[in-house]
Amino acid sequence: MTHEKLIDTTIAFVKEELKNAEGGHDWFHIERVFKNAILISREEKVDILVVSLAALLHDIADPKFYGGDEEIGPKKASEFLHAINVNNGIIAHVINIIKNMSFKNSFEKYSTPINSKEFQVVQDADRLDAIGAIGIARCFNYGGFKNRPLYDPSILPNLNMSKEEYKNAKAPTINHFYEKLLLLKDKMNTQTAKQIATERHVYMESFLNQFYEEWNGMK
Repeated sequence: MTHEKLIDTTIAFVKEELKNAEGGHDWFHIERVFKNAILISREEKVDILVVSLAALLHDIADPKFYGGDEEIGPKKASEFLHAINVNNGIIAHVINIIKNMSFKNSFEKYSTPINSKEFQVVQDADRLDAIGAIGIARCFNYGGFKNRPLYDPSILPNLNMSKEEYKNAKAPTINHFYEKLLLLKDKMNTQTAKQIATERHVYMESFLNQFYEEWNGMK
């Protein structure tokens, strides 16, 4: 199967798997991450097939929608890639990226060190979709999905969470900006992502300033 056919087959699989997904983790999220990854790859020496497959399959079964099970996504991705006869070395690389790219893994050391450019590109692509205007929309969409309050001034952000505390957090949506979104700009790997992230970060800061002014009746 040609690389182009592999990508097309993967896209069809992901669209079908995520047809009923929560709005912030649906096919359109995957498509944006895929496009971000391709954009970043223009400036990096990477295996574009690995980048493409990892970007397309990274949220095929997000643990937060499967009782926190972090194995189901990599397992489902691996089974699919084997079924379409992808090279074993490529599969291993893709699965390693999927297993380690999530923000929650930044709370602990990687069990398997990830140093590949492909990993950096896909992680950056995913993190870019968590910030800026789209990031804000996704954040509140998921907060509504979980029936969380928008904001509660009496509940302060927890800036010293463990991985388990992060996974089980039920704090107001605004807190997530401080616990994750505003931290992402400085965690980007590639120069392209850093440049894009800087602009999106400023947009989020502007949004928060406006939010607090409206909340406090100042505007």
